[in-house]
Amino acid sequence: MGIELDDLDKNIINMLIENCNRSVRDIAKAVGKSPSLILKRVKRLYEAGLIKRCEASIDYSKLGYDLMALILFKVDGAHIEDVEQELAKEPRVRGVYDITGEFDIAVLALFKNVNDLNSFIKRVLKNPYIKESVTSIIFKAVKDEKNIEYFK
Repeated sequence: MGIELDDLDKNIINMLIENCNRSVRDIAKAVGKSPSLILKRVKRLYEAGLIKRCEASIDYSKLGYDLMALILFKVDGAHIEDVEQELAKEPRVRGVYDITGEFDIAVLALFKNVNDLNSFIKRVLKNPYIKESVTSIIFKAVKDEKNIEYFK
């Protein structure tokens, strides 16, 4: 069961999505409400688990990570969760997804170059439970947003 949101909650969420460092006082001024009411609402959204955390959005290409890859893995069924946990610990991995279909796991990861990707693939394929992998290099991210436009 979800949390019920009114227009004020939606406005607060949208402002935090745009800039999670926005102050309670600034949000209150923008929506014409008291800072204490806004603080109460923000706390409620956190406590309900709707807002998990506010975080910086990093442009990794400016740090030399110019290669994004989608890597699909077929894994021995009894060890899918173990492999997922292992992949999730990898520093270049943005996401690990348990999927249906021909493959069991999808990984989205960033690399500095093809050699960096090659090293990663060769290292993770040493895992005896990984049966097969397919790697696709992402040429361009047309849309790469963490949040959807649910509250607009």
